[in-house]
Amino acid sequence: MYNINRRKFLGYFGCSCCSLILPSCTTVPITDRKQLSLIPEARVNRQAAAAYENFRRKSKLITSGLQLQEIRKIGKKMENSVSKFFEQQGKEDPTKHFGWDYILVDNDKVVNAWCMPGGKIAVYTGLLKITKNTDALSIVMGHEIAHAVARHSLERMSHAMTINVGTTVADIFLGGAINRTRNTVGQNTGLDIFQLGIMNPFGRKQETEADYLGLIFSSLSGYNIKESINLWKRMAENKKGKEAPVFLSTHPSSKKRIENLSNWITEVIVKYPPIKS
Repeated sequence: MYNINRRKFLGYFGCSCCSLILPSCTTVPITDRKQLSLIPEARVNRQAAAAYENFRRKSKLITSGLQLQEIRKIGKKMENSVSKFFEQQGKEDPTKHFGWDYILVDNDKVVNAWCMPGGKIAVYTGLLKITKNTDALSIVMGHEIAHAVARHSLERMSHAMTINVGTTVADIFLGGAINRTRNTVGQNTGLDIFQLGIMNPFGRKQETEADYLGLIFSSLSGYNIKESINLWKRMAENKKGKEAPVFLSTHPSSKKRIENLSNWITEVIVKYPPIKS
């Protein structure tokens, strides 16, 4: 059997990882942040579409009425403005293969909305009690659409793959030290050091990027993005006493989001005015 020392193996392993990862880097639209994409987007979108249909079948949905009409109207405006924006910029439209769809979930206890890869969007009735108006709802929907446009789900999956492979190989050559430390910390504190030190900060970065892109999409669609501040003040009030410490969360604090949005609003209004049809 051919023998290779630890240093040489790690060197070769690092080079092979780089050869895999470097060609798999893509760029987030508008922000131009480099991101890792190891999984074909078309495959992720197909899986998301199947999961979405399963969710639709099992959920209590509101299938008519003014609230659903408003969600669809905002969504359609954003579909058109996002596509038109990239067309005007002479860039590829990241939503060109999306199969847009919108549902309203009848659940007043859930203050949430989400957008699956490929443009499958759900809004819960509990969220509408916080948004209260069309402009605020556009901020939330813009944020969720931004996750899909920026391919955040695909990026998280790719990120997790590289961490799992990298730590597994490293642990072999460290005699299981990484796993032992992770297990010891987990048993003593109930916390996962990988989640705290890697995945949570990464999640907060994505959420902040989605806040920024969502503000842009809302502005391009002609909504009043100054309402984002009032929205997050209401969100903060709703979460009062229930927000986890930032280091335990995949999301920035409400206070940080308000601060970020305040800093971005003027720039976004000037640089990304409403798209003319």
